[in-house]
Amino acid sequence: MGRRARLWRDDDPATHSPQAKPPVICPLCERPIPPHAKSSLHHLTPKLKGGARAGTVRLHQICHSAIHARFSEAEIARRLADVEALRAAPEMAEFLAWVRTKPDDFHAATRMTRDRRGAKRDPH
Repeated sequence: MGRRARLWRDDDPATHSPQAKPPVICPLCERPIPPHAKSSLHHLTPKLKGGARAGTVRLHQICHSAIHARFSEAEIARRLADVEALRAAPEMAEFLAWVRTKPDDFHAATRMTRDRRGAKRDPH
């Protein structure tokens, strides 16, 4: 029996019992975050910009990585400090449309966008 079959069997008390917790939903891509999937907490206001005690949200790791690959900490603090603003950002729209077609536990390495790589190299 494969790993997925073991994790999602209909008679599994962890997923089908009255005490089973409802799945956590990623507020960015709006897909469930399975317990075995890679996930992390995202500070809505970056810690470096005063958000150490501000709100956080649980995101798929790939969604969290996509944010930081596309935006600087300053840009996140200035104009993207809530989930709705992140979802509305044109830079994220294409990624979100793509990732919504993937399984809930999908993960892939995320590289910085060309614009962000160039901005990091050019200090001016």
